[in-house]
Amino acid sequence: MKNLLKILRYVIPYWGVSAVSVLFNILSVFFSLASFAFFIPVLDILFNQTEKVLEVPPPLTLNAFLTLNKDLIRDNFYYSINDLINTYGQQKTLFYIAIAIITLFFLKNLFRYLAMFFLAVVRNGVVKDLRNDLYRKILILPLSYFTEQRKGDIMARMTTDVQEVEWSIMTSLEMIFREPITIISFLITLFVISPMLTLFVLVLLPVSGFLIGRIGKSLKRTSEKGQKKMGVILSQIEETISGLRIIKAFNAIDFIDRRFHKTNDEYTKIMTRLYRKRDLASPMSEFLGAVVMVIVIWYGGRMVLSPDSTLSGSVFIVYLGIFSQLIPPAKNITQAVYNVQKGSASVDRIEQVLKAPEVIEEKPGAKHLNEFNSEIEYHDLSFKYDKEFVLKDINLKIKKGKTVAIVGASGGGKSTMVDLLPRFYDPTKGELLIDGTNIKDYIISDIRKLMGIVTQESILFNDTVFNNIAFGMDDATEKDVIEAAKIANAHDFIIRMEKGYQSTIGDRGTKLSGGQRQRLSIARAVLKNPQILIFDEATSSLDTESERLVQDALMKLLVNRTSIVIAHRLSTIQFADEIIVIDKGRLVERGTHSELIKKNGVYKKLYDLQSFAS
Repeated sequence: MKNLLKILRYVIPYWGVSAVSVLFNILSVFFSLASFAFFIPVLDILFNQTEKVLEVPPPLTLNAFLTLNKDLIRDNFYYSINDLINTYGQQKTLFYIAIAIITLFFLKNLFRYLAMFFLAVVRNGVVKDLRNDLYRKILILPLSYFTEQRKGDIMARMTTDVQEVEWSIMTSLEMIFREPITIISFLITLFVISPMLTLFVLVLLPVSGFLIGRIGKSLKRTSEKGQKKMGVILSQIEETISGLRIIKAFNAIDFIDRRFHKTNDEYTKIMTRLYRKRDLASPMSEFLGAVVMVIVIWYGGRMVLSPDSTLSGSVFIVYLGIFSQLIPPAKNITQAVYNVQKGSASVDRIEQVLKAPEVIEEKPGAKHLNEFNSEIEYHDLSFKYDKEFVLKDINLKIKKGKTVAIVGASGGGKSTMVDLLPRFYDPTKGELLIDGTNIKDYIISDIRKLMGIVTQESILFNDTVFNNIAFGMDDATEKDVIEAAKIANAHDFIIRMEKGYQSTIGDRGTKLSGGQRQRLSIARAVLKNPQILIFDEATSSLDTESERLVQDALMKLLVNRTSIVIAHRLSTIQFADEIIVIDKGRLVERGTHSELIKKNGVYKKLYDLQSFAS
């Protein structure tokens, strides 16, 4: 029930449509009860037991219905039937009653459809909002969150788990909105007809509810296991598609296939258990309903046959008819309980993402940062992902307009150092300042607006060349995009493509070469025209010709800008105003290329190794 409330809070924005749906459900129940009431005179006429009301009863008022004045309602009802029989005879009266019953059933089902018609907006709207919130949360969560989670599992939460909520919980919304109204209305009517018989019925219902609840709890546990296993399956599929080249190259098709078959078999066994438990709901509730119905017939039959009984045979038959209509909504609520239990595991998994700590939070009343004026400063800065520090006591100032290169062995902390600047992570100790102010005091989007980032792996989207270059810039014109592409040495290969700037580049830019992808990334940074540029080993994976073109594009872009360049090939950063050497998380050397060569330290060893290798 707690998980149901978590989802139902998404219904609040649709309260108007929900209220209309509830109103139509009430009308549907009203006409359903009215149609059953008309069966009493039909049975009385057929069995020639029509009750005579000789005196004109007081007129019916709204108060008579609100106070459930049973005698007044009954007397007016029978007086009207007697009047019809006296005027038209029994056969015509029977015909008119039949027409009235058909009309009432039509209105009942019309209002039921209208209730579902409006509820469809609520069902789909809630799922849409839930999916939107999940997507937004994924965009906000820190990068560290995704290093600890399987991508496939996150995808499973956004797809199969949301779908499970849609099918298991949202399909139960109709039952949640309609069935309680139906049950309460029918029970009140049954109480009015025979309080003693209805009290007897109410003693039986909790027993069946207890049995159903026991199975529901087991269903939730099994469902949770199934959803987790589906996350593993999606992870394996994502890894397989991404690593297909390596799988084929290492003849690992059979190995990967066996691994997937094993996971898929485990998932199948879990889902078989799940469906068996879920499918038990309907037959069990139907059997329990039949047991209750037989007991009611036995107990009620004894009351009718009793000499001093006030319950007539025709009224008892209608009682049974109304009671039989009470069983389907009770079964539906049982099914809804099963569905909610089944969907609860998915709600829990979705909640884990929605409630994941954002870590990188914007300070209340954070200041705007519209311009970079003087310097970036790393002040006594240390950082760790888990237990061990990746960066230790870093002190560095980067003046505006200068190019600073960061070099060192792999795993030394170079990329982490620049990832702190756009607040992908926050320092564990110390401060990172822009123009003398801690970056935590600025609005996060303002910090990132100042920066352009080109990474070692070109991050491109399955879209057109134009949209990849103009990414995040809604006001970019074709002229601006072409100019940026020319600066990045990308224009020539773009215009040779089939549709030029409107050509689609495939998933992650697979239709392009490594050098072409990197030049598109640079064009994107050029178009943004940032005040601070970050290059994270932007040429390390390129061939010589591509590296020359990319390096040329970089040199154009670096002119008169503040730049931080992480370099693997030291020959590409000799122009830097200052070179920083990071070794095992510490800043061990700094200076220009020539100064560091003269020092004959870590930088000189790295340079000599690369010169020897080339």
